[in-house]
Amino acid sequence: MSWDGWRGRARGQSCIDRRLGSRCAASKGTRALPDQIPTSWQPVRAKLPPPWPLPSLGRAIGRGLACRCPACGQTRLFQGYLTVTPVCAECGAPLGLARADDAPPYFTILVVGHLVVPLMFLVDRSYTPALWVMSAIFLPLTLVLSLALLRPIKGGTVGLMLKLDMLKAPDGPP
Repeated sequence: MSWDGWRGRARGQSCIDRRLGSRCAASKGTRALPDQIPTSWQPVRAKLPPPWPLPSLGRAIGRGLACRCPACGQTRLFQGYLTVTPVCAECGAPLGLARADDAPPYFTILVVGHLVVPLMFLVDRSYTPALWVMSAIFLPLTLVLSLALLRPIKGGTVGLMLKLDMLKAPDGPP
C-alpha cells in the first residue's frame, strides 16, 4: 500500500479519526475508542410552547381583523393608526416582533382592486357615465376603501404571523 499524504491515511483503508492526521487505528489492529468516533452535532428541534395563549388559526386572524390582540383578544393591537403594540398588556404576547411590513398593503390592494374594478366595469357598461363622473366616484371610493381596510388587514396579518410563530428574534437585527 502507498501512503496518501494529503489525506493522512494509507490508500485502501478507512480511517476512524481523520482529524488528527494519524494513521488509522484499524491499521494497527486495535479498535477505536468511543471518544474518537466522529459525531455530528444535531440541533434541538423540540419547540417549547409560548408563554402566551395560542388560539386556533381562524380565531387568531379574526381577532387581528378586529384589531384586538390575536392571542387573548382583550387589548388593542395598535397604538396609533398602524403602529403595533410592542407587548400585550394582558397576556404578554410579543406583538411588536411580528414584522408585517409589506404584506398588508399588498393584501389591501388585492382586496380593493377586486372590489372596485368589477364595480367600475359594471357602472361603465350599464350607464356609460362621463369620465369625470367615473373619476369622481371611483377615486375617492378606492382611497376610502384602502384606508379603511389597511388596519384590519394588518391586524389579520399580525394574527397569522403570531399563530405561525413567524416572529423576528428579540435580539436580532431589524
